[in-house]
Amino acid sequence: MQTNKIDFMAKRRVFFAISGCIIAVILLSCLVFGVKMDIQFKGGALVSLSYQGDVDMNGVESTIKSSLGSDVTVQSGSNSATGQQSVTITMPGVETVSNEELDALLTSLNDQYTEAGFAQLETQNVNATMGREFFFKCLVAVVTACVLILVYVWFRFRRIGGLPAGVFAVCALLNDLIVVFGSFVILRIPLNGNFVAAMLTILGYSINSTVVIYDRVRENRKLMGNKATFAQLMDQSVHQSLRRSVNTTVTTCLALGVVCVVAVVYNLSSIFTFALPLMIGMASGLYTSLFLATGLWVEWEQRHPAKGAKARK
Repeated sequence: MQTNKIDFMAKRRVFFAISGCIIAVILLSCLVFGVKMDIQFKGGALVSLSYQGDVDMNGVESTIKSSLGSDVTVQSGSNSATGQQSVTITMPGVETVSNEELDALLTSLNDQYTEAGFAQLETQNVNATMGREFFFKCLVAVVTACVLILVYVWFRFRRIGGLPAGVFAVCALLNDLIVVFGSFVILRIPLNGNFVAAMLTILGYSINSTVVIYDRVRENRKLMGNKATFAQLMDQSVHQSLRRSVNTTVTTCLALGVVCVVAVVYNLSSIFTFALPLMIGMASGLYTSLFLATGLWVEWEQRHPAKGAKARK
């Protein structure tokens, strides 16, 4: 058996403590800063304005917030077919926006940017009840994905104790989802469709890394038999998967980092608020796949050796 320099499984409780501290910080951030929800989940008003030429979007955003309130979200965009540039303003929780408020906003913008020609394109109101229903459906989608992942891992690794493997893989995924949620809270990004997309993407990405390690555990069990303890078996599998997992995550995060830079340069806030939390979630997925899911499984095996041996028969 290969001798590894670092005994990761001996340090598993340190990894448990790190995860616990991260979750505690996220929960504290929720209590201190609160959780912002976008119009898609909370309901509210949405206003689209058109303009021409180049404008300072930071200045535009400042003017809009001074006129309509600091809770609004401002996103810029353009129509690739017509070339028309636009600004989309979302006001979560607002039942409607009056014509007087819009007229005052347009006057302020056109006074500040005389050549931009700001004009109203459309105004929409999203019912709060519909927003809550959409949020509930998104939660159902995430929970369903976790359940299906549990069943899949349980069946695929049934010969080496598939149920605890699936349970602890899902525990690691939940940790990743909490980290993604925390990144939205700490960065003050409202929860919206990007939040759900990032959550579901992380579920698929992180479980793939965990399954790779579990595959190594299954192969090493055949090769090593009972010559090694389960902790040694798991540690060997983690070391064999370490370089592959790190390289995959680093290259993916580098690509996402480029996307973040481009989004900042071109003020594409909708892309930035998806790519950055996703990059944070992928880093968390690397950590939990290598150390949390594996460490939890080893802890369970050491506390219930008879059940683990029976499950592998």
